[in-house]
Amino acid sequence: MPVKTSTQKRDEINNGEKEVSIAPTSSEHVATNRKTVEMKVDTEEEWAVKHSPEDRVEEESFAETIQEANELSSENKSSAIAKNNQVVKNGTMARVNEDMAELQKIETAAKSDIENIPDKMASEGRHLDIIERDDTTRDKSTETDEKIIKKASLKLKLEMEENLRKQKIEMEANLHKQKIEMEANLRKQKIEMLAEENFLRGNKMFIFPQVVKPDQDIEVFLNMSLSTLNDEPDVLIMGAFNDWKWKSFTVRLKKTLLKGDWWSCQLHVPKEAYKIDFVFFNGQNIYDNNDEKDFSITVEGGIDVFEFEDLLLEEKRKELEKIAKEQAERERQAEEQRRIEAEKAASEADRAQAREEIKRRREALKQLLERAVRSVDNVWYIEPAEFKGEDSVKLYYNKSSGPLAHAKELWIHGGHNNWKDGLSIVERLVSSEEKGGDWWYADVVVPDRAHVLDWVFADGPPQNADVYDNNHCQDFHAIVPKGIPEELYWVEEEHQIYRKLQEERRLREEAIRAKAERTARMKAETKERTLKRFLLSQKHIVYTEPLDVHAGSTVSVFYNPANTVLNGKPEVWFRGSFNRWTHRRGPLLPQRMLPADNGTHVRNTVKVPLDAYMMDFVFSEKEDGGIFDNKNGMDYHIPVFGGIAKEPPMHIVHISVEMAPIAKVGGLGDVVTSLSRAVQDLNHNVDIILPKYDCLKFINVKDFQYNRSYAWGGTEIKVWFGKVEGLSVYFLEPQNGISSTAMIGLVHLVARLFKDHYMHYGLSKARVVFTIHNLEFGAQLIGQAMLYSDKATTVSHTYSKEVAGNPLIAPHLHKFHGILNGIDPDIWDPYNDKFIPISYTSDNVVEGKRAAKEALQQKLGLKTSDLPLVGIIARLTHQKGIHLIKHAIWRTLDRNGQVVLLGSAPDPRIQNDFVNLANQLHSTHGDRARLCLTYDEPLSHLIYAGADFILVPSIFEPCGLTQLIAMRFGSIPVVRKTGGLYDTVFDVDHDKERAQAQGLEPNGFNFDGADAAGVDYALNRAISAWYDGRDWFNSLCKTVMEQDWSWNRPALDYMELYHAARK
Repeated sequence: MPVKTSTQKRDEINNGEKEVSIAPTSSEHVATNRKTVEMKVDTEEEWAVKHSPEDRVEEESFAETIQEANELSSENKSSAIAKNNQVVKNGTMARVNEDMAELQKIETAAKSDIENIPDKMASEGRHLDIIERDDTTRDKSTETDEKIIKKASLKLKLEMEENLRKQKIEMEANLHKQKIEMEANLRKQKIEMLAEENFLRGNKMFIFPQVVKPDQDIEVFLNMSLSTLNDEPDVLIMGAFNDWKWKSFTVRLKKTLLKGDWWSCQLHVPKEAYKIDFVFFNGQNIYDNNDEKDFSITVEGGIDVFEFEDLLLEEKRKELEKIAKEQAERERQAEEQRRIEAEKAASEADRAQAREEIKRRREALKQLLERAVRSVDNVWYIEPAEFKGEDSVKLYYNKSSGPLAHAKELWIHGGHNNWKDGLSIVERLVSSEEKGGDWWYADVVVPDRAHVLDWVFADGPPQNADVYDNNHCQDFHAIVPKGIPEELYWVEEEHQIYRKLQEERRLREEAIRAKAERTARMKAETKERTLKRFLLSQKHIVYTEPLDVHAGSTVSVFYNPANTVLNGKPEVWFRGSFNRWTHRRGPLLPQRMLPADNGTHVRNTVKVPLDAYMMDFVFSEKEDGGIFDNKNGMDYHIPVFGGIAKEPPMHIVHISVEMAPIAKVGGLGDVVTSLSRAVQDLNHNVDIILPKYDCLKFINVKDFQYNRSYAWGGTEIKVWFGKVEGLSVYFLEPQNGISSTAMIGLVHLVARLFKDHYMHYGLSKARVVFTIHNLEFGAQLIGQAMLYSDKATTVSHTYSKEVAGNPLIAPHLHKFHGILNGIDPDIWDPYNDKFIPISYTSDNVVEGKRAAKEALQQKLGLKTSDLPLVGIIARLTHQKGIHLIKHAIWRTLDRNGQVVLLGSAPDPRIQNDFVNLANQLHSTHGDRARLCLTYDEPLSHLIYAGADFILVPSIFEPCGLTQLIAMRFGSIPVVRKTGGLYDTVFDVDHDKERAQAQGLEPNGFNFDGADAAGVDYALNRAISAWYDGRDWFNSLCKTVMEQDWSWNRPALDYMELYHAARK
C-alpha cells in the first residue's frame, strides 16, 4: 500500500490542510476488490514533521501490513475455489464433507489474522512514537496517529469479516447444492435397482426407503403390469395408519421413468405411526387389495400398538373434554336464557300485581276521602287548617267528647292513606291552656305523600292502652289539603309496590337457590363419604393405595390372605383385568404378590389404563390356578375414576306387587321406588312392572296411557304405561278378571316362566335376581322362585343368616345374599321437609329438634316441657313386638318422659286393645302420652323430628326402615337386636368395635331379649343418658344425622350382584 512522502505531507501541512489519507489506488481497488480506508485527524495548530529514512521504512511496513491482510482474504477465497473444483472432479459425498471441514479451518485462520491486525498496527504506532517523542509536537502527533490506527483497524476488521461471511455463504450454498444433486443421483440409482429386483421377483409393489421410520417421507411404487389395475387409466392409493385407525389418505399415482410399468406417489409417515395399511384402486370400484389381505408396511422405531391406543384414548379424552365444555357452555347459555325469560315473566307478573294492588288501594282511598273531613265540631280540629306533607301541625282533641273523658293520659295512634304503612304516628297529648275547656293537643308531623291522616285516641301508648276512642269503630280521618297531585302519587306508589315485590321475589329465589345448592352439596358429600366407606369396607381383606383409583395411574393392591381361603398358602398370585373383565387388552398376566410392610398383607402394583372404569381381580395360590379367592363368586371390583370409557348401562326390570306412592302397604313399596331411582342415578336403565290394581293412586302417575296388548295362556293382557317418581312403569291388566292375589302369585312365578319360556325367545342373556322382603309372606311360592333364580337376596345380612336354615332357602345358599335396604333422602330430609316447623341439618340439629318437639307437643295437646320424648311409629302386629311396645310406654312414663305412638293394627282385636289403652292413658297421663291409632304421613314426619328416641322392639325384622328414618332426623334408635336392626344400630356401650369395622360410630341402644327386662335395659340407659349428659346426647344426635342410610351403598351392592348374575 503506497504512502505519501514526507515532502507531500509537508506541502499539505504548509497549505493548511488538516487531513491525512492512507488509501490504495483505483487500479488496486479493481484488482484486489479492496475498499478505500480514510483516516482523518483534527489538530489545534499547524505542525511540520521531518521524516528520516526510518520514517519511510515504517510507513512502507504499515502499508504492507494492510495489503497482506487483503491479499490473505483473496488467497483464502482462491484456495476454497480450487478445493471446490477438486470436489466436482472427485464426485464423492465424502470429499464434500471433507471440504466443508477444510472451509471451517480456513475461516478460523482468517479470523485469527483479522484479530491480529490491530496489534500489528498498534505496534507500528508505538515505534513511530519512540522516534518522535523528543518534543511536544511529536507527542501530539503520536496521540493522533494512535486514534487513526485504531479507527482504521476497526473499519478494516469489519470489512474483512463481511467479505469472509459472504464468501462462506456462497461456498456453503455451492457445496449444499452439489450434495443434494449427488444424493438425488444415489437415490435414483437405488430405486432403479429396487425396481429391477422386484420386477424380476414378481413383486408388484415396493417402497423407498426400504426401512420406514416415523415422521418421514416415503415413495410407494406399484407395477401396473402385475396389478389388477393394469388396464386402468387412473390409479390411486387409499389407506390409513395403524390398522386403519389413524389419518386416512387418498393420493393419485403417477407414471415413472423406471424400466417397466412402475407408478408411484409420495406419502408422509406421521410420528404416531407403527404401521401403514393401504390398497390401490381406480377411483371407482376396481381394487388391488393384495388378494383381500390389504397391503401393509411396518414402521420401525416408533410407538407400539399399546402406546398408540393410549394416544387414541388421550385424543378421545381431549375431544370428550371439549364436547363437555361446549355442552356445559350451551347449557349455561340456555339456563341464562331461561333465567332472563323467567325474570321477564316474573317482572311482568310483579307489575300486574302492583297495578292490581294500586287499583284496590285507590278505590279504598277514594271511599275514605269521601268520608274524611277537615274537622269535627267540638271533637277535633287541626291547626293550621292548610298543611301538606312533612309539615308540623297541632291536632286538638276534646277529651270530654268521648270514652276517654276520665283517662289520665291521652295518646294518638296514627297513620296515613288508610293506614298504608301501619302505625307511623305515636304522640302523647297535653292539655291546652289557651283553648280552655277540656281541649288537648299533640304536635304531629304530617307524613310525606299523605292524602289522608288516620288515627285513634287512647289512654296509653301502643301495647299499654286499654280504652280507645276510634270514632265508633270508624277511626278518625282528616284530609291533607295540600297533598301531592293524585296521579303522580299513584304512579309513584305503583313503582314502590313493584320494587318491593321484585326485592321480595329476589330474596325468595336466592333463598331457594341457596337451599337447593346446599342440599346438592350435602348429598354429594354424603355420597362421597359412602363411597369411601364402601371402598374401606373390605380393608381387612383387600384395599388399594391410593384409595381412589384413577385411570392412567399406577396403584398398589394390598391383600390379606389370613382372612380368606388362601390363609397359610406359601404363594399368592394376583389375577386381574378391567371393565368387568371385558377390557380390550384382556386379562393381565398372573403376578406373584410380594410381602408388604404391614403384617400379613401382600402387595402388587398395577398400571390402570386410560379407558378403565372398573378394576377387577381375584387371587389364587398358584400361577396356574389352584384354590381361588373370588369373593364367593362375586369377584373383587374397585371403581376407577376419570376414565375415558364409561360403564355401559345395564337394563334392569323390577317386577313387584307394591310401589310407593301409588300402591303401598308396607316398606316394600318404598324399597321398590327408592332402589329403582338409586340404580337409575348410576346411569342404568330401569323399568318397573306392576299389576294394575283398581286402587292405584293414579294422581301420582304422569303420562298414563295405553301401550299395547298381548296374549298369554289364552288370556289377553293389556299393558299400560306411565311415569312414577321419574321411573318408567308398565301396568299389567289381565282381561279375564284375575284377582290381585293371583297377580301377586304370578310375580313370584316370573323366574320359572323366564326359564321355561322367555329365555328361548330372545332373552337368553337375561338373568333373574329374586329378592325376599319377608319370608312370612308367600312362602308357598318362594321355593320355586329360589330354584329358578340366578341369584337371590334378602334385605339384610343378619336376616339372611336367620333364615338360612329354612328348607326353602337352605338348598340355595350358594346364591343367597343379604343386602340392606335404604331410605330415600329426598323424601326423608329435615332440611327440606314441609311438615316440620324449621329446616335443620346436623349443624343446627338441637335447634331444629327443639322446635319440632314443641310443635308436636302443641299439636297433640301434651305438656310443653323439656322432657325425654319416645316416639313409636309401627304397624301394630305381633311381629312389631306389641307387648314390648305397651311395656315401653309405661316405663317411659315411669321415668317422667313423654310417649307418642302412631300406627294402626290390621287385626281388629289388637286395634281395640290399643284404643282402650289410649283412653286409659288419656285419663291418667293426658299431658305426657298420646296414641294416634291411624295413618298420618305429615304427623310421622313431625314425630321423627320431635322425638328424642324412636323405639323399634320387633320380634323379627328383615331390615326395618323406621330406625333409618329416625337417624336421618337426628332421633336415637332403641331397638331389639334382630335382622336389619342389628345391622344398622350399634350400641353406644357395647358395639364400638363392630361399628368401626363398618366405618361407623355407635349410634343407638339395643337389647337382646323379647321380654320386659330387655326393653328396660336399653330404654333405661337411653333416658338416663338424656338426663345425665345433654351435651353428649346432642353430639350423638349430630353423629347419627351424618351417617348415610340412603340407597347410595345398597345400590352399589345390588349392581355388584347383578353383574355377578351375568357372569
